[in-house]
Amino acid sequence: MLIGRSPVRISFGGGGTDLPSYYEQFGGAVLSTAIDKYFYTILGNRSDGRIQVISSDLRLFGNWSDLTALPALPDKSSGLEIPLAVLKDLGADLAADLFLASEIPPGTGLGSSASVCVNLLKVLTTHLRCPLSKYDLAERAFNITRFGLKRHVGKQDEYAAAFGGLNYIRFSRDGATQVEPLQLDPGVLSALQSNLMLFFTGAAHHSWDILADQEKSTRLPDGPAVEALHQVKEAAALMKEALLCGDLEHFGHLLDEAWQAKKRISQRISSPRIDQLYDVAREHGALGGKITGAGGGGFLLLYCEPSFRAAVRSALQREGVQEMAFAFDGQGAHVIVNDPFIDHDEHAGTRWTFLPLSSAATV
Repeated sequence: MLIGRSPVRISFGGGGTDLPSYYEQFGGAVLSTAIDKYFYTILGNRSDGRIQVISSDLRLFGNWSDLTALPALPDKSSGLEIPLAVLKDLGADLAADLFLASEIPPGTGLGSSASVCVNLLKVLTTHLRCPLSKYDLAERAFNITRFGLKRHVGKQDEYAAAFGGLNYIRFSRDGATQVEPLQLDPGVLSALQSNLMLFFTGAAHHSWDILADQEKSTRLPDGPAVEALHQVKEAAALMKEALLCGDLEHFGHLLDEAWQAKKRISQRISSPRIDQLYDVAREHGALGGKITGAGGGGFLLLYCEPSFRAAVRSALQREGVQEMAFAFDGQGAHVIVNDPFIDHDEHAGTRWTFLPLSSAATV
């Protein structure tokens, strides 16, 4: 039995420059950190030659006897296209039960889809005894989603899930990626974590349509979207330097500047409701913030110094949005249980809830 987990992430600056349509022209850079909200995969052996996938979050399952007989491009309407794409990419003779569960709902701008893909690859390649380096794990997950599923995604989410930690990630024009972990003073890192707040706006979304529009506009090298992306990339570099210098107040103001620039990339990134929530937070003392991910909904990230956190929290609660507590993750994707003899029901500290399934697909 194997149990693996991978984190989701929050991105501070540079989002959108990790798309091929941008970095292949100009090179990209993103500043992000993984957080302690995880996607889990539990793998158990089967003896009947079949593969069964159960998704607790989507309340779906699929059971297949021959993956080679499935279409080359997994059916996106099934809800299980990511695990199917990973299994087909590996092309291994495998008989297993895969149980998938997440600590956050999908479509919240925290990179959960990439975390799913990275985690499945980590668990399956460990099971098959062909482990991947963190770089290879992230790159292969990106290729599966970008080229296997034909989705308009960038690279930052896969690298955040694979590596964990607080990183400045560069994307070269030739597609090469370099992850630079930020070694902050422990006091600065602790203060940064304490001063960041996440509020769920209640508007989950799928970011691929927004990213498709962004890629289309990025192909106009002199257009307003490209100019805005230049600014968010520059903001990521300035945020990195502010953190290394321990200037968290400047970091908070840069977060606001980057958000104002990001909204100019596409009209779909923000909304009147998001703008209202952000204005309320700023009026009560938040220095800066942004919507996580591609935009359009999900979590509102705020930077707020200690004396204003209670006022911001109360103001947003009156607006009907709830805060999600979190901490930074430093491990990235890894296998937390690898024992062929373990009985997970008796494994201390581990409790798994199997939700009732509302729909099923069996082949």
